[in-house]
Amino acid sequence: MAKVISTDKAPAAIGPYVQAVDLGNMLFASGQIPLDAATGEMPSCVKEQAKQSLANVKAIVTAAGYQVSNIVKTTIFLADMNDFAAVNAVYEAFFTENNASFPARSCVQVARIPKDAKVEIEVIAAK
Repeated sequence: MAKVISTDKAPAAIGPYVQAVDLGNMLFASGQIPLDAATGEMPSCVKEQAKQSLANVKAIVTAAGYQVSNIVKTTIFLADMNDFAAVNAVYEAFFTENNASFPARSCVQVARIPKDAKVEIEVIAAK
């Protein structure tokens, strides 16, 4: 049975979806835009946006009883592929700082991200 995951350490869902669904051995997290859960603010710099999106991902993964090292797949949505190198550097540091292997990944440019964010990141984790 699927369990809905919700934490106030990441932004609440802003539509008809949940932060994540845990199947017991697999976690599917919704895409995280770079909103600070406490303030509702979003940084303007793409690097800071990537850091905040990943912090939101980590909060959800942790709330579900998983660790960053359990992340097996990420999808990164960019508003501008010219931001790839900057986001990639933040992404690499995030997994390195959390003593985690790099997961499989897709990265695509999209026409628009909710709230006009520059980046959105979703993950799948497995135990």
